[in-house]
Amino acid sequence: MSTRLTTRRERANAIRALSMDAVQKANSGHPGAPMGMADIAEVLWGDYLSHNPGNPQWLNRDRFVLSNGHGSMLIYSLLHLSGYDLPIEELQNFRQLHSRTPGHPEYGYTPGVETTTGPLGQGLANGVGMAIAEKTLAAQFNKPEHTIVDHFTYVFAGDGCLMEGISHEVCSLAGTLALGKLIVFYDDNGISIDGDIEGWFTDDTTKRFEAYGWQVLSADGHNPQQIIAAIDAARSDLSRPTLIRCKTVIGFGSPAKAGTSDVHGSPLGAAEVAATREALGWSHEAFDIPAPIKMDWDARERGFQAESRWKEAVVRYEEAYPELAMEFVRRMKGELPGHFEQRANDFIAASQAKADNIASRKASQNTIAAFSEFLPELLGGSADLAGSNLTMWKGSVPLSDRADGNYIYYGVREFGMSAIMNGIALHGGFIPYGGTFLIFMEYARNAVRMSALMKQQVINVYTHDSIGQGEDGPTHQPIEQLASLRTTPNMSVWRPADAVETAVAWKHALQRHDGPTSLVFSRQNLPHQSRTEDQVAAISRGAYVLEACSGQPDIIVIATGSEVGIARDAVKTLQDQGTKARLVSMPSTDVFEAQDAAYREQVLPSAVRKRVAVEAAAADYWYKYVGLDGAIIGMTRFGESAPGGVLMKEFGFTADNIVARAKALLA
Repeated sequence: MSTRLTTRRERANAIRALSMDAVQKANSGHPGAPMGMADIAEVLWGDYLSHNPGNPQWLNRDRFVLSNGHGSMLIYSLLHLSGYDLPIEELQNFRQLHSRTPGHPEYGYTPGVETTTGPLGQGLANGVGMAIAEKTLAAQFNKPEHTIVDHFTYVFAGDGCLMEGISHEVCSLAGTLALGKLIVFYDDNGISIDGDIEGWFTDDTTKRFEAYGWQVLSADGHNPQQIIAAIDAARSDLSRPTLIRCKTVIGFGSPAKAGTSDVHGSPLGAAEVAATREALGWSHEAFDIPAPIKMDWDARERGFQAESRWKEAVVRYEEAYPELAMEFVRRMKGELPGHFEQRANDFIAASQAKADNIASRKASQNTIAAFSEFLPELLGGSADLAGSNLTMWKGSVPLSDRADGNYIYYGVREFGMSAIMNGIALHGGFIPYGGTFLIFMEYARNAVRMSALMKQQVINVYTHDSIGQGEDGPTHQPIEQLASLRTTPNMSVWRPADAVETAVAWKHALQRHDGPTSLVFSRQNLPHQSRTEDQVAAISRGAYVLEACSGQPDIIVIATGSEVGIARDAVKTLQDQGTKARLVSMPSTDVFEAQDAAYREQVLPSAVRKRVAVEAAAADYWYKYVGLDGAIIGMTRFGESAPGGVLMKEFGFTADNIVARAKALLA
C-alpha cells in the first residue's frame, strides 16, 4: 500500500459527502447505507479490490456487488472517486432521465456496475453465481504453473437482503459448494424502512451462516483496523465462503438522523446536510472533492499495473497451452465455435429424418446432449427435478463432485437457481441453463425478469407445460405463465411442437446473446410433424405454414406445442370437407413478430380474418392474432386432477372441437 496524503476517515467522508449531496440535489434516494458503509468501502476499494477503472471489463477483475442497491450512491461515489468514466456531472444528475446514475445500479448504464440490484437479496445471489463461475472456470483452465483465473467476489448486503428468502437458498448452496472466494459484508445496522428491526428480524445470523458452512467474522464497521483484520482472515480461508458482520450506524455523521429510519430512504434536508458537514469536519462545498483526496482515491495506475501483470501471465499461458488459451478467450468473449451453425443444422436435419414421437422435454435432453459435445461453456442445472425436466445427459458432471464440472444440483431452489444463473452469465465464460416445471417459474419470477432487464444469455428450461401434466392437478398445471413470459420485454419464449422445433429452439437460445430464452416443453409424447426442407428452415422465423391449402385460405388455425398435432388433424379434416384451411405452427411469438412485414403477411394474410388459435394456456393472449371476432380454444380457468388425455378432451383440445369451432366461425 503506497503512502497516502489523507486519512482513511477523510477518504470515507468523501463518499458520505457525495452521497448526501446527490440525494439532496435529486430530492430522492437513500443516503443512510452509503454513509454507514463508507468506512468498509474505503478499506476494501483502497487496499484490496483488484480492478482497473480504465478497463471495467478486465476479465480477471474482482467482482463487487452492491446487493443493498438502494444505497446506489455508494457505488457511484466509489466509481467516480477511483477513476471510472463517471464524471461529477453524472453524480449531480443522480436519478434523472438518461443519467448514468439511476436510482438503483443498472447493468449496462454505468461503467463498473457488475449487475442490476434493487430487489433485495438478488445481488447476493448474483454474487454466488459469479463465485461459482470463477471457481469452475479456474478449475477448467488453470494449470499448476499457470493461473489466469483468480479473483474474489465481494458483496455488500443489508438486513433486507438477509430477510429475503432467496438469501437462504443461495447462501446454503454457496456453503455446500465451498465458494471460498466469496466474501460478503453484512451491513448490520439494525434499521430498515419500518424502523428498528428487532421487532421483526431476530435471527441469530452468525449461527445461521455457520450452519450453512460459512466462516463468520465480526468487525466494527467504522474501525478500519478491524475491517482489515476481517478481510485478511476471509481471504486466508479459501475452503468456505465468509460473512463479515459489520456493526455500523446508518447515516453515520448525521447529528439528528444517524441510527434511525429517517435516513434510510429520504434526503437529509438542507439543514441536516449542513449539520452533518460540520459534524464530519467536511468544510467543502457540495460535490467538491479536494485534490489530495482525489489523488489518494485514484486507482487507474494501480489497476493498469494489475491488468498488465495478468496479461503477462496470459502470454506465458498461451505459450504453454495455445489451444486452451484460444478456447478461454473465445468463451470469455461469448463467441460460439465457428462450426456451431453447421453442426446444429446437421442435428436439426437428423431430427427431422428420425421422426421421433417423443415428449419435447426428452427432445430437449437429446439436444442438450448433442450440443454439449461441442459447447463446453454450457453449465446446466435443475431445481431438484433433473429426472423430470431432463436437463442432465450422460456427460453431465456435477460441481459437487468435481470443481471443473458442468452441472449444478440446485436443490429445491427455483428462485435461487434463476438468480445464480444471472450471476454466472454476468461473469462470463459460460452459458447457464436451468430447469424446473413451468408452474414453478412463479417462485423465480423476479429473477427471470432481472435476466430480461439486464439482457443476459440465460436459458430457462420449463417442462410440464400445460394441463397435459395430468394427475398432479391444478397446483402443477400452468395456465397464465406462458402469457406472463411472452409479455416480459427482452424475453424470448419457445413452445415447440416436436423434436425438430425443439432443436431449432435450442439453437436460437444459444445464438441469442442479448437476452434470456425460455424453452417450454411437454411432459407427454408429441407426434412428429412431417415437413419439407423449406418448412424446417422456416421454423427459425418463429411461425410458419405447416399445413397449406391451394389459394388463399378461408380460415387459418394457429397452434403451438402439444396442440399442433391435434390442430393438424383438424385442418386436414376441414380440407377433406372442402374448406380451404391453413395451419400455422407458431413456436415463438416474439421471434415471429420480429420478422419483416412481408413474411408476416405471407404466413398470416391480413385479408383472412377468420382465425382460430389453439393453445392449452391462457386464452386472452391470442386475441392479438385472431382479433375480437376470432375463436380461441384455450384456458379460462384452472385445471383439474385427471390423466392428461382426459383433461385435454374435457377442456376442448381435440380435433373435433377445433373443426366445430372453425365451422361455427365460418358460418
